[in-house]
Amino acid sequence: MTPQEIIVKDKGRTLVLLFAGAGEVTLPAEYLRVESPSAEVQGHNPSEKRIVGGKRDVTITGAEPVGNYAVRLVFSDGHSSGIFTWDGLRAMARDHAAVWSAYLNALKARGLSREA
Repeated sequence: MTPQEIIVKDKGRTLVLLFAGAGEVTLPAEYLRVESPSAEVQGHNPSEKRIVGGKRDVTITGAEPVGNYAVRLVFSDGHSSGIFTWDGLRAMARDHAAVWSAYLNALKARGLSREA
């Protein structure tokens, strides 16, 4: 399902997708950046996933629709290779608490920080 609206708000810190009859999805830019579906972050298999630190202040500077199935987000750090599908974004919203907790634990285990 394609959202009716794609809104970047809070000076690029938040992405909001409004779906007809299905409510809205709201996601923080930092979370989207560090969990980007791009090969740069996810690798080509789960063992290649990269834990990206230093993105607390990253913002979304662009949101470009990709057909009727996704959006390509452009971030203030220059990252722009992730294609976020609508279903993927809904899953990211649904699983936010667990994925974010795992990310914070992975940062700590590697001695990384959210700070730039």
